[in-house]
Amino acid sequence: MHGYELRKRLNTALGAFRALSYGSLYPCLRDLLGKGWIFEASGGGSDVLSGSRRARIVYELTADGKERFQDMAESAGPTSWDDEEFDVHFAFFARTKSEVRLRILEGRRSRLEERLANIRTASARNRERMDLYTAALQRHGEESAEREVRWLEELISAERRGLPPPTPHNTRA
Repeated sequence: MHGYELRKRLNTALGAFRALSYGSLYPCLRDLLGKGWIFEASGGGSDVLSGSRRARIVYELTADGKERFQDMAESAGPTSWDDEEFDVHFAFFARTKSEVRLRILEGRRSRLEERLANIRTASARNRERMDLYTAALQRHGEESAEREVRWLEELISAERRGLPPPTPHNTRA
């Protein structure tokens, strides 16, 4: 797939709050090329744009790239439940083994429960010194963490029971 399509699919999979720019995508593609994990496939006539524009470069995974992707999808260490990587791992859960998904979900839940405890401690300690807006922001952070913990608990419950993840119309696992 060419870079434009890749960016579009990644933005769709990862959501609007994690927009991927061409300035970060193309250096990453060059790095993947250098490591031998992708290659530039011959684009064919349909990929050539009209006028003076050059042909789109089409990228494909190599066998090593597929193996590396699988290794990364199956990793369930502490970085997989951090804010920076959890969404990416979650976006590829359909290609991840159940036991790996469960470890990542449980790790993420533990991480958020720690964060929630820290937020509550800081809030109780500093409540009288906070202005209304700072207190509202802190409460928003606490509510967001609580919502994500509930969502993770639903996902964990469904995963343990071998059920599909809850949907907005089916929120009880």
